[in-house]
Amino acid sequence: MDLYARKLAEHLDVPKLYSDIYQRNAELFNIPLLCRTAMKTAWKDWHFIRMLKQENSIVHLPNHHLGRYGVFLKVPYISTVHDLLRYFDLNGYNIFIHRPNLRDKLYLSLDYRGVEKATRVIAVSHTTKLDLVQHLGIPEEHISVVYEGIDHRVFKPVAHRLVDYLYLLFVGSEHPRKNFVGLLKAFSKLKSESEFKDLELVKVGNAGGPEAEFRKETLQAISQLGLSNDVVFTDYISEEDLTAYYSGAECFILPSFYEGFGFPPLEAMACGCPVIASNVSSLPEVVGKAAIQISPHDVDGLAKGIQEVLTNRNLRQKMIQEGFKQAHKFAWECAAQETLQVYQEVEEELRNYEVRKHFAYFAASFLEQGRAGNPKEGSERNTRSR
Repeated sequence: MDLYARKLAEHLDVPKLYSDIYQRNAELFNIPLLCRTAMKTAWKDWHFIRMLKQENSIVHLPNHHLGRYGVFLKVPYISTVHDLLRYFDLNGYNIFIHRPNLRDKLYLSLDYRGVEKATRVIAVSHTTKLDLVQHLGIPEEHISVVYEGIDHRVFKPVAHRLVDYLYLLFVGSEHPRKNFVGLLKAFSKLKSESEFKDLELVKVGNAGGPEAEFRKETLQAISQLGLSNDVVFTDYISEEDLTAYYSGAECFILPSFYEGFGFPPLEAMACGCPVIASNVSSLPEVVGKAAIQISPHDVDGLAKGIQEVLTNRNLRQKMIQEGFKQAHKFAWECAAQETLQVYQEVEEELRNYEVRKHFAYFAASFLEQGRAGNPKEGSERNTRSR
């Protein structure tokens, strides 16, 4: 979500307010409601709200967790919603990330109240739009779908290699919704065959926030599957290194149970890496026909899909070519242009609303003055009605 805000800021010629308020808050999930850190954070939140209140124009809050500040604004604002993962956790539909504690429930409730109050909502996929309609009751006409993009100056095939062994690639956190354990199970099935005994699995990205022991659970699964010497963790890396990992991988896999959008499949495709992804949530929108789509619950199917990509050279080349085409449908320039169009639409709607409001006011005033100026006519009309 920080990447989204930063890339839009680079491509939009509009006034901008730079802040790390969301990044700081995202690191504080699962802390107690009454503690020193929570009190200090509340003070910083209030200071940020005061800064926003000084704005007299339409404000764009570039992620739904900033909705907690929109609740306190009087000016119209636009909110981008990337997914409803925390909403589902909040309401007990599933555990996609982590069950929220009391403080998180309070803040998350404010987030979604802020989304509901927004003048217009930007959804990053049609899946997210559908979730907004079904779960928050936001009218369809108040939601604009604007796909996110990738930076094609960064993500492209490179010859540089960081490792000299064959590997599969996963990029993302270890939240339950990412289904990394499902991938580990499929990888274990592959490793049981002699032709894949030297294959490794590279996992890029931090485990997740401090709210749960995501890495501990991952390591337990790895140990149980006998993969302790076959999984490589890189945690956070630079975009340059990430591009090299994409370019050198035999296959990229994202078996998520839920994604609001999903950058990594497109980044992988842009680097010439075949992609296997889940056939649920927004991923079919993102990968189109350029990837193999498999149910995240089908471990055997996932293992077979990976094996097919590794052994079928014609399929692999076709996926690479289709992947390039699919990735180039998504660019930050397009996302910024469509976002600007939303700004203009909202401005026009607000102007029209003001005109209608003033017209209704003057018409009502004229009507009241007319009645006041001819009380006899009003009396006769009342008599007739009786």
